[in-house]
Amino acid sequence: MPDKVFISRLKLTDFRNYAAAALTFDERHVVLTGDNGAGKTNLMEAVSLLSPGRGLRRAAYTDATRVHAPGGFSIFAELDGMDGVVEIGTGIDTTDESTARKLRINGTPAKTVDELTDHLRVLWLTPAMDGLFTGGSSERRRFLDRLVLSLDPAHGRRASDFERAMRSRNKLLSEGRFDPSWLAGIEEQMASLGIAMAIARQEMLGLLARLIAETREATPFPSAALDLSGFLDGQFDRPAVDLEDQYAAMLRDGRYRDAAAGRTLDGPHRVDLLVRHREKDMEAERCSTGEQKALLVGLILAHARLVGNLTGYAPILLLDEIAAHLDEGRRAALFDLIDGLGGQAFMTGTDRSMFSALGERAQFFTVSHGGISKS
Repeated sequence: MPDKVFISRLKLTDFRNYAAAALTFDERHVVLTGDNGAGKTNLMEAVSLLSPGRGLRRAAYTDATRVHAPGGFSIFAELDGMDGVVEIGTGIDTTDESTARKLRINGTPAKTVDELTDHLRVLWLTPAMDGLFTGGSSERRRFLDRLVLSLDPAHGRRASDFERAMRSRNKLLSEGRFDPSWLAGIEEQMASLGIAMAIARQEMLGLLARLIAETREATPFPSAALDLSGFLDGQFDRPAVDLEDQYAAMLRDGRYRDAAAGRTLDGPHRVDLLVRHREKDMEAERCSTGEQKALLVGLILAHARLVGNLTGYAPILLLDEIAAHLDEGRRAALFDLIDGLGGQAFMTGTDRSMFSALGERAQFFTVSHGGISKS
């Protein structure tokens, strides 16, 4: 079993509906119960900001600041992490000219938020993700890249550098500036970054698919068959340098077409994640709402196991309204699976009784409109 990473202290200041909140935890799972709108998801969002990115809501940082707060927000956490006990502080200061997110690790300013992945990995599942299989491909790409990022912290930087290079190319094409050497330099950069992104996605998906196939008999949730489509399909058994040359040629040959379209039409930014219900041999988008939710739960749990296997440390799981719409037997099986991952999970619900199968494996808190108490 992988080593456990767990949060022992969490302190919020002017975050969402919390003027101030301070919580202490032990190694067990954390269950947050309370009425809808009380602030359960807000607390989960704060924990999600202990990872790179904008958290589980993907909100602008200024929107996370409590209304009428004089400055920005701050989140402080102490945890037993992948590199030992560590203190992490993050937030924004709206009195500054810049509202960029600040990060301190053990009191020292971090160079980038990617340093968070040296200490913990955070995965989440929220009700907002229930439409993942029926929504647009951009949401599935974002989901895919978050899965990759939890295994390969450099993936986010490659993706942002690729987007920056692509915007530069699009701008040149839109202005009719077809300087061959200038465009070729940008396209070579896009090819190098784009193929690295695509290979990282392929490798992660291959590892995840293999783990799902090996463990499908041990879970009550349906298993997912996974594939990617939309960019160099079926060609990733070739050397990376050949793929880079091919993509650079595609960009070169597509300059006038892309200029007319106003965007780059070929690349890793066009990929879609294809998911099938393996047992029913049916596309996920054609499954019932309940089957889609079960597929997503199984996929997240499998990926959490993969992260633990490859890093040696179980990720922290944030599972918002995870027990809703599950019968008692499946809830109990779900909690056993979560506990078997070896990490700390934060779970929310409106009714404490839905989590009774956890017993002493969890610590329970009641959330009530900006206040939190142990229950």
